[in-house]
Amino acid sequence: MVFEKVKKIIAEQLDAEVEGITMETSMMKDLEADSLDAVEIMMALEDEFGIEIPDEDSEGFKNIGDIVKYVEAKLA
Repeated sequence: MVFEKVKKIIAEQLDAEVEGITMETSMMKDLEADSLDAVEIMMALEDEFGIEIPDEDSEGFKNIGDIVKYVEAKLA
């Protein structure tokens, strides 16, 4: 499931609790990620799912749900 993989990657990158990450969680506000963290997470997601996430697309992600929906759409 995409959500589970996304959660795991984000938790690993930010040293956060997987259980605390929901579709509504904001990487920047709730998990205190900085821009470098965000770039590293996008690169990890690209590797995991074999997709490309342009910077202009990733800038529009407000929460984890946005990322999950984006990845699912790329994989469809």
